[in-house]
Amino acid sequence: MSTHDAVEVITAKRDGGTLSDSQIDWVVDAYTRGDVADEQMSALAMAILLNGMERPEIARWTAAMIASGERMDFSALSRPTADKHSTGGVGDKITLPLAPLVAACGVAVPQLSGRGLGHTGGTLDKLEAIPGWRAALSNEEMMAQLESVGAVICAAGDGLAPADKKLYALRDVTGTVEAIPLIASSIMSKKIAEGTGALVLDVKVGSGAFMKDVDRARELAEVMVALGTDAGVRTTALLTDMSTPLGLTAGNAIEVEESVEVLAGGGPADVVELTLALAREMLAGAGRDDVDPADKLADGSAMDVWKQMIRAQDGDPDAPLPEARESHVVTAPATGTLTRLDAMAVGLAAWRLGAGRARKEDPVQAGAGVRWHARPGDAVHEGEPLLTLLTDEPARFERALASLEGGYDVAPADADATAAGSPLLVDRVG
Repeated sequence: MSTHDAVEVITAKRDGGTLSDSQIDWVVDAYTRGDVADEQMSALAMAILLNGMERPEIARWTAAMIASGERMDFSALSRPTADKHSTGGVGDKITLPLAPLVAACGVAVPQLSGRGLGHTGGTLDKLEAIPGWRAALSNEEMMAQLESVGAVICAAGDGLAPADKKLYALRDVTGTVEAIPLIASSIMSKKIAEGTGALVLDVKVGSGAFMKDVDRARELAEVMVALGTDAGVRTTALLTDMSTPLGLTAGNAIEVEESVEVLAGGGPADVVELTLALAREMLAGAGRDDVDPADKLADGSAMDVWKQMIRAQDGDPDAPLPEARESHVVTAPATGTLTRLDAMAVGLAAWRLGAGRARKEDPVQAGAGVRWHARPGDAVHEGEPLLTLLTDEPARFERALASLEGGYDVAPADADATAAGSPLLVDRVG
C-alpha cells in the first residue's frame, strides 16, 4: 500500500480535489489503527462536509470502512435474509413490530441496531425496557437465533466496521453529522458488512429528521441504494414523513407497549401503515412477495415470533413494563382541530424527560417519554389532555415543557383548517 500522510489527504479535499483510491484506503486504515489523530480526521470530515465527494469516492470510502473489520455470512441459513435501516426519527418504533412480522413471513431478519443519541430514540434502549432482555449476543448466538426464531435485534459487535464506530463518535462532536457522503458510508458499511441479502432504507424527511429537505433526503437515498446495489445487496429506499412524530408515543417502555399493540392487530394507523409498507419491500427484496404481511398481523403469528425473539434474548415478554413515577398533563389551549404536532419539539421533550441521552455513556430512563392524545386532523377540546409527559424526576418537566412551546397548533373547528399532515410515504428509490 502506498504511503500517504494525513495533511496531504486533508489539503487535497480542502482544496476541492477528488481523493484517490489509495489515499482513501490509507486514511481510513491509518485512522482505525490510531496513526491518524482525531483532530486530523475531524479536519478531513469537515472538508468532506463542505466540498462533498464524487460517487466513486463514496463507494471507495465505504469499501475501506468495510475492510476495517469482519464480514458476516448468512448463506448457511435455511431462509433468505432482509434488513431495514431507518435514518432516525421521533416515535420510530417500527423495527420492533417489523422484525418479527417479516420473520413470520419466512424471511430471516438480522437487525443490528444502535442506541439513541439526541432527540432520536434507539431501538436497543427501547427493548432494554423489557425485564431481562439483553442486547449483546455473540455471532454464534445470533446465527442460532436467526435459524430457530427467524429474527434477532441486537447490538452490532465491535468487529463490524470498527472505522465507522470511531468516525461516528467524532462526527457527533465536530458538527459533521450531516455530510451525506459520511452518513451514506456509515450506514452502508455496517449493513453491507452485516451480510444481509436485501436491505430496505427508511429515509426520514421533515422537522424531526436529520434531513429536513426532501431533495437532500432523496440524494441520500440514491447514494445509499447505489452503494448497496453495487455491493450485491438488493437495496430500495422509502422516503417517509417525519414532520409529525410516529404513532402516539415517544420514549422507551411506552414505545414497546405501542409495538405490542400493533403485533396484536391494533395500534396507531400510521405505525401499521409504515410497518406493512417496509415489510412488503423487505419480502420483495428477499423474493417472498407471495406472502401478505397483513395476514400475519391478523392471525397472531407475528406476535408469536415477537415472544420467541424476546425470550431468546432472556427477556420476559409477559412481564409488566416499567412505568415513570411522575407525570404531567398538557391540556389543549382551545377547542378545535389539532393542525400541527412538531416531531422535533416532541423528540426534544422526550429526550429532556430522560428517554434519550446527550452523550454515549449517559443512562436512559425506561419509563420516560411523551404520549400524545391527538394527531393532526383530530378534534380537541379546551382543557382536555393533549400530551402527557412522563419521567422519574419531576425537575425535568420544566425544560421539557419549554421544548414543546410553539410545537403544536390548534385551529378553530369552524375555520377552513384542512388538517395538516403530508402523506406518510413521500417517495420510493430503487
